[in-house]
Parts: sequence; structure tokens; C-alpha cells
Amino acid sequence: MSIDKLGPFLQRSWLGSVDSYDSAQIVMIGLPFDGTCSYRPGSRFAPERLRLASWGLEDYSPVYDRHLDDVKFYDAGELEFPLGNTQKTLDVIEKNASVVFNDNKKFLGIGGEHLVTLPALKACKAKYNNLAVIHFDAHTDLREDYLGEKLSHASVMRRIGEIVGFENIKQIGIRSGLKEEFELMKKYNTLVKNSSELDALRDKKIFLTIDVDVLDPSVLPGTGTPEPDGLLYRELAEWIKFLKDFDIVGADIVELAPDYDSSEVSTAIVSKIVRDVLMIL
Repeated sequence: MSIDKLGPFLQRSWLGSVDSYDSAQIVMIGLPFDGTCSYRPGSRFAPERLRLASWGLEDYSPVYDRHLDDVKFYDAGELEFPLGNTQKTLDVIEKNASVVFNDNKKFLGIGGEHLVTLPALKACKAKYNNLAVIHFDAHTDLREDYLGEKLSHASVMRRIGEIVGFENIKQIGIRSGLKEEFELMKKYNTLVKNSSELDALRDKKIFLTIDVDVLDPSVLPGTGTPEPDGLLYRELAEWIKFLKDFDIVGADIVELAPDYDSSEVSTAIVSKIVRDVLMIL
């Protein structure tokens, strides 16, 4: 029997992905790593589960009046990491993100824990000098170290600030951290309450990073470090919509830990956040 008589087969790439890297303007890469998780591990399973959940989405977004087919993105799959070696994992991410940026494409990382943002940001900064970071999160992530470890999801924004300058970071939804971290945010005026405060970044290239625990755990319990008093989905969606006219060159969505929500609603919500971000890239 000839091969053209087989199938049809189930599609395992993200809904709406184009067939080739070369034809894409955006490259989606799964980053299944949670090696520095400080509370509840499991975000390494998010990229694969989100890929499957994407097939429960509608291709059309009435908010943006666009189909995913209109977004020229390529789902490259998930990177393979050396288990137990954080530095080599970060090197693999940076190498792959550099390829994407140097090919003049936009990078979209799907984590995994928040430390995966650091190597992607390094690659982005090597390409774009005039770079700022917009950071959604429940936590400051500005510790100098966590239990003596400087490469931690709890210190990722501290490391990023050392690269881009803390004055080029804006943070939204923060409600948990050490006193010293809040003092650092106050010193550099990183904490944003109103969307108009982001207007100062309109002449910069933007890397957008969304830790999904920015959402209230009543909305999204499936995350490693849930924190009460967070955003509702609609509030986050409005922030994302506001960013559609910014020059976003890279982004990631991190810290979904799908197995802590047996209903799989958390996974469904994050898959829609991914769709929203694709719409604005």
C-alpha cells in the first residue's frame, strides 16, 4: 500500500504552525526545564501539554480579528537538555535563541521554569542593543541568590537587570518578595500599576516574559509557586492587548506546572495566553 493511502494522522505541532522554519517570522521553542524550582516542580511538563491543549483552542481570535494561520510561526518542538546540568541547559537555550534572532526572526519560548528566560534574553541582547524587558509575575525574582545559587528562577530578573540595566525593566503584578527586592524595585521604579507607565518603552525593542503565577491561584492553580491576590485572566489579556503596538522581538511564557491542576483548566488558560502573545508578536 502506498504511503499516500495512510492516515489521516493526528497533528502534534501547535495549532496553526507553518510547516517550515524558513517560512516563519516567529519561532516557538519548548523549554522543558525546572532544575532550580524552589517549591513545587513539574513545569518541565508544560511545553508538551500546552502543545496538545492548543488543539482545544479556536484558530480565530475575535479580540485581534486574526486567525492563527495569519501568524507565521513555526513550532520547532522541545529542546533536549542534559539532566542535572543547569549551565549546559542554559547554553543550549542561548545557542538556539541566537540562531532565531540572527535569522531576523522573533523568539517565543514555552517553559519550563523562569530561569529559561535568562539565556534567551542574553541572545536577544546580543542582537538588539536598545532592549527593555516587560515582566509579568507574582514574584520579584530579584534576589542576589537563592540558598547561595545565583542561577535560580528566584534570581532571574536580578541577572537580567545586570545585562539590560534595571532602569530598562518594567514589572507588573508583583506581590511577593524580600524587602530588599522591593527596595530595588523602588530605586529603579520598575513596578508598574498603569499601562501608561510603559509608554517610555515605545522606542525600545522589547522582550516580554510572562510567569503565569501572575494570575490569581483561584484562576490558575497549576503553577509551582501560587500566590494569592493576583490578576484575573481578563486583566492579563488587557495588558497583553495594550502591548500589541510595542516592538516586541522576543517573548516567553513560563511556570505552568500542569499536574497541580487535575481539571487541566490551568493548561487551557495558558494555551490561550500563548495564543494571545502570538497575536501581538
